Amino acid sequence: MTKFNWVNHNIEPIRLRTFLGSKGVTRTLLKQVKFHGGMMFVNNSERYANFMLKNNDKIKLILPPEISGDYFNVSNLPIDIIYEDEHFLVVNKPAGVPSIPSRIYTDDTLVNRVKGYFQRKQYENQKIHIVNRLDMDTSGLVIFAKHHFAHSVLDKQFKDDSIQKYYIAIVQGNIYSKHVDINLPIGRQNDSFVKRTISDGGKMSRTEFWVNKRINGLSVLKVKLHTGRTHQIRVHCKAIGHPLIGDWLYNPDNHIMNRQALHCYKTIFYNPFVDKYVECNAPLPEDMKKIIK
Repeated sequence: MTKFNWVNHNIEPIRLRTFLGSKGVTRTLLKQVKFHGGMMFVNNSERYANFMLKNNDKIKLILPPEISGDYFNVSNLPIDIIYEDEHFLVVNKPAGVPSIPSRIYTDDTLVNRVKGYFQRKQYENQKIHIVNRLDMDTSGLVIFAKHHFAHSVLDKQFKDDSIQKYYIAIVQGNIYSKHVDINLPIGRQNDSFVKRTISDGGKMSRTEFWVNKRINGLSVLKVKLHTGRTHQIRVHCKAIGHPLIGDWLYNPDNHIMNRQALHCYKTIFYNPFVDKYVECNAPLPEDMKKIIK
């Protein structure tokens, strides 16, 4: 079972559930602990969530085992692991592989492959927690949590926009400004289930980029996402007149590449379980390297 230990340094009395909440334990997770085989201890005695803690009390939280309820096929194709510890797994997703299973893609998605990896490693927790997703034709870093607690703390970091995500994009045309900061709302396009567009009624979205290189009428961008809307980089680049090359949806007449030239090459997140930031980097894929060279 997955275990966590803390010491209460609050001078004033505080309820156990309040203390655990300050560590990122959600109400949903507390219910799972209560009803599905987890335990909470204070000074080696089992306690309920409303127990009043005193200064220097020692707290232990034991999570219930997570039996997989994921009814999807397992793929034993390899995964490119960039980082792994007992709480998180970061994988470099290749272009052309969907992040999650769907009605169309059932057998070989990144989730299927990670499921196969978990089974081969015989991990105690077999439930798959995918924290972020990439479009099928976007390559780069995808984070998985190995248990519910790890998923909840990273989910909060995403909602707070505190996880840093950087991309390399190749767009059509020469951009002469070295630095561009785009703040435009994105919503669903009325005549399409898939396509997004700039919309007054959309969600505010912010994309920041720097021009790294200009080559043969193309611009290579280093992009930082400040929000995480569907197709955000693709929509924002099209909105300023510089769509991604190879983007079948937002730049259908450009066939320089067989997919949109977009790669998530760096992500930085905080691991509260070891009190440190984790930085992961994924190398640029060969198809984008060829264009840049």
